[in-house]
Amino acid sequence: MYLTESKRRKDGKEHRYYRIVEKRRGHRGHYAQRTLLYLGEINDSQKAAWTRSIDIVVQRERRQIALFPEDREIPDGIENGLQLRMGKLTVRHPRQWGACWLATYLWEMLELDKFWQDRLPPSRKGTEWAHVLETLVSYRLIEPGSEWRLHRYWYEHSAMGDLLGEGFEMAAKDTLYRCHDKLLEHKEALFQHLRGKWEGLFGAKFDVLPCLADRTGSMT
Repeated sequence: MYLTESKRRKDGKEHRYYRIVEKRRGHRGHYAQRTLLYLGEINDSQKAAWTRSIDIVVQRERRQIALFPEDREIPDGIENGLQLRMGKLTVRHPRQWGACWLATYLWEMLELDKFWQDRLPPSRKGTEWAHVLETLVSYRLIEPGSEWRLHRYWYEHSAMGDLLGEGFEMAAKDTLYRCHDKLLEHKEALFQHLRGKWEGLFGAKFDVLPCLADRTGSMT
C-alpha cells in the first residue's frame, strides 16, 4: 500500500492529485494497482501525514496464527495460537456468483466468445481483451455503473475473476477504459451478429429494425 500522484495542467497551473493504492498480483504474474482511497489535491503537510499513516500500517509486524476450536486447548509449543468460537463465525464480504455465472452463460449462448476471438486478441503483455469486455458487459447487465466503480468495488465483490480465470489486473481502470477504444471498428459486424442470433433463437421476423443510439444520442 502506498501513495501515488498524478499530474494535470489546468488553467495554466499544474495540479497534483493523490490516491492510496495497493499492488495486486494477477494469475499470470502481472501486477495492477487497485485504488483504496482517492484523496484529490492535498497540501504538503497532509501528504506527510498520510505517508506516516501508511508507513505505520505497512510496517506493522505480521505473525502466522494457529487456529483451534474453543473446545480444544492450545497445544504446548504454539506461541501464536487462537481459539475460535465456531458458532459465532459469520460469512463476510460475500461475492456475486449466480448472476455472474448466468451472464457468462448468455455470453457463450450468443457465441460472443467466438465473435470476439479474432477481433480482440490478447495483448503482448497477456491482457485478455475479450475477458475484459465480457466483464464490462456482465457488469452493465447485472449492476450498471461507471468503470471507476467496477475497478474500485464491483470486481472484487463478484465472481468474474474466478469464472474467467483472471486476476485483479483485468479490472485496472486504464485497462477498462482502453477496452472501449477497441470496439468501435467492429460495431456494424457486432450488430449483424446479434441480429442473426435474435432471428435464430427466437425466430424473429421484421420489416423495419429500430436503429441503435450511440452515447452521443445520434442514430446509426
